[in-house]
Amino acid sequence: MILINVRFRPLPEYVDTFRELVDEFTTATRAEEGCIFFDWARNSDDPGEFILIEAFHDDAAEAHVNSEHFRKATELFPTILSETPQIINTVIKGKTDWDRMAEFQVS
Repeated sequence: MILINVRFRPLPEYVDTFRELVDEFTTATRAEEGCIFFDWARNSDDPGEFILIEAFHDDAAEAHVNSEHFRKATELFPTILSETPQIINTVIKGKTDWDRMAEFQVS
C-alpha cells in the first residue's frame, strides 16, 4: 500500500468552498481501480487547513498521477491554494486495507 497524507491550505476566499472545488478530482480518484481510500478532513484546530488521507495499491500510484483528472488538479490547485501542499508518502509492504485497532475492541 502507498499511504499518502497531504496538507492543503486554500486561499481565504476558497476555504468554505474548497471541498466543492475538488469534488470532481475526489470522485474520479475514488473511482480508480487501485484506490483503497481517498478522504478529506478539515483540521478542527485550524479550519483553513484540509488534510487528504489517501491510499493506493502499490502498482496504482503511477496510473493515478498520469490520469487526466490528476493533470486537471495540478492546474487547479495552484490557483486556489495559498502555499505548496506538504506531503508524507509512505510505502507499507503487504498492506492492502485497514486493520482493527489492537488496543481495545468494541463489541
